[in-house]
Amino acid sequence: MPISPPDNAVEISALKADSFGRISLMRGASGLFIRRDLAHVPWWLRLPAWWLARREARALRSVAGLGATPELLGWDGRKLDRSYLDGAAMYQRPPRGDLAYFQHARRLLQQLHARGLAHNDLAKEANWLVLADGSPAIIDFQLAVIGNARSRWMRLLAREDLRHLLKHKRMYCPDTITPVERRVLKRHSWLRDAWFATGKPVYRFVTRRLLKWEDNEGQGPKP
Repeated sequence: MPISPPDNAVEISALKADSFGRISLMRGASGLFIRRDLAHVPWWLRLPAWWLARREARALRSVAGLGATPELLGWDGRKLDRSYLDGAAMYQRPPRGDLAYFQHARRLLQQLHARGLAHNDLAKEANWLVLADGSPAIIDFQLAVIGNARSRWMRLLAREDLRHLLKHKRMYCPDTITPVERRVLKRHSWLRDAWFATGKPVYRFVTRRLLKWEDNEGQGPKP
């Protein structure tokens, strides 16, 4: 069901603009929030842009109340508004040597997965925040998948979410990786192998050649 966006909001700054919408920091009657506006999306991308925004709205509803994920404030089919989280992307404020950050991040993932949601895009450091108090948060749920947490498919996606978190941990806290975590990192699923063999080349062609933006935009260095 559509939720009306906050009224009388003013834009503070533009955070990002791409083929799937413009993301801005806004100020409304209740304070700061983030808006994704599809008004300037090219006509030939309006349907996928709408589908991704609708998918994010549905995912945000499913994780409402967690605290370390945005709250859905409004979605009317063109504008998606979510609560503002006071923090910086992982690559902007690297949690080097901060084991507590990754312990909290793992618990946050467990909470998401327990609600039957897999984020599906956690390889990007831009989707991990380091909040003002040093704790983790997760944003950008456009590719999230919702399903039965006990199903084989959702367990597979949850394991991929964990693998991506552990890759970041290996980058910033290499001395704290446990033997079990090393085994998880080495165990590639058929889903990951299939993506790199088929989906990844198509994705790169579409994003880099047609849409003119980089797959790793907004990410930090990788091992």
